[in-house]
Amino acid sequence: MAQESLSERRKRRVRFRLAQKSGGRVRLSVFRSNRYIYAQVIDDMTHKTLASASSLEKELRDVLSKKSDQDAARLVGQKVAERAVSKGILEVVFDRGEYLYHGRVAALAEGAREKGLSF
Repeated sequence: MAQESLSERRKRRVRFRLAQKSGGRVRLSVFRSNRYIYAQVIDDMTHKTLASASSLEKELRDVLSKKSDQDAARLVGQKVAERAVSKGILEVVFDRGEYLYHGRVAALAEGAREKGLSF
């Protein structure tokens, strides 16, 4: 059996703790690559994505061409929060996955909080 990498172990640990604390709330999941950042609001009970946003979207790409990575992450957080709030979702559990709560991940979280999500 192949050994699990540190990032896979960290992601599994974070998700396990979120499942204990979530209380039935939906999950705001973050994925970041070297170039882009993605966010999804996921309902784990029904296994459906309720809202999503990424720095790849055409409407954000035009704005982001002159912005830093953290500014892009903040805008993605604001966009996913707007979409979630429009569907009546106000409380989520923040799933940072394997990433530290720092830099782009923290900027995305702050942007989501600015637009009305609480976690």
